[in-house]
Amino acid sequence: MKKFIALFVAAFAFIAISNAQTSIQPAKVGVSYGKKIDKSGAISVKQLEKALASKDNYTGKIEGEVIQVCKKKGCFITLKREGNQEPIMVRFTDYAYFLPQDITGKTVVLEGRAKVKETTVEWQKHYAEDMGKSKEEIAKITKPRKDISIVADGVLVVK
Repeated sequence: MKKFIALFVAAFAFIAISNAQTSIQPAKVGVSYGKKIDKSGAISVKQLEKALASKDNYTGKIEGEVIQVCKKKGCFITLKREGNQEPIMVRFTDYAYFLPQDITGKTVVLEGRAKVKETTVEWQKHYAEDMGKSKEEIAKITKPRKDISIVADGVLVVK
């Protein structure tokens, strides 16, 4: 009987831990993903662009509006830029956490490392597929491009 109870408790604990790791909280103001951060000291996307014009990289907090999220499992987001510029790709440190689909349109502060890098055609197509773009849109991707890329340790929903 004791073995049965121990087995039952172990199974219940395993199920609880598994569900806790796979459930993603809805994007509401104040909800954090990954490392817990606050919004103090965050710069805007425009300020980030200016900083990267004179440096190779930036480490710190950035505030921006989420315009896309990976449709497969929330493994990346993109931040809005002014004009017709390509959005900023944000991935998460070691894919340790994911973001919910309802984060699109929210303003977030993230903490991490940003840099300008060349994105290959293959990676652009991979990201486009993950965003649910059509085969026709994906086929139009034929050249590498320079992009701002961020690897975020934590994300906080602020608006």
